[in-house]
Amino acid sequence: VPGYGDSPSAEMVVTAQGRAAFLDHVLQELGMRKPVLISPSMSGRFALPFLLLQWDQLAGFVPIAPVGTKDYTAEQYRQVQTPTLILYGDHDTGLAPQALQNLRHLPEHRVVVVPGAGHACYLDKPEDFHRALLGFLRQLK
Repeated sequence: VPGYGDSPSAEMVVTAQGRAAFLDHVLQELGMRKPVLISPSMSGRFALPFLLLQWDQLAGFVPIAPVGTKDYTAEQYRQVQTPTLILYGDHDTGLAPQALQNLRHLPEHRVVVVPGAGHACYLDKPEDFHRALLGFLRQLK
């Protein structure tokens, strides 16, 4: 992701609109139509602005304790009609509660808490994570 880790920084991802445009460009280049967007942790900086601006382009959204949820209002979240599975580990007592407090305003959401897992619940408890994810995917139209 531009600007994170060892990747070079990019001017286009300085703003939320730029990050949404970057993600839109990636999805266009990959030829993806109505994907399910899975957004763990730092990827929230890209996924959330995309979700709020272009939610109708997604079949589903799976935030996993993403950063940046407090940057948006309850009203902005309420406008999103994308089916959402809010996932997090019960040992993630830092970011997960804050993310849940904000994401609970998404009207089409459900929550799954992965027991015995931390912030990276998909690494700590991969079988539980995949079971929840696959159950959500099966229910999408």
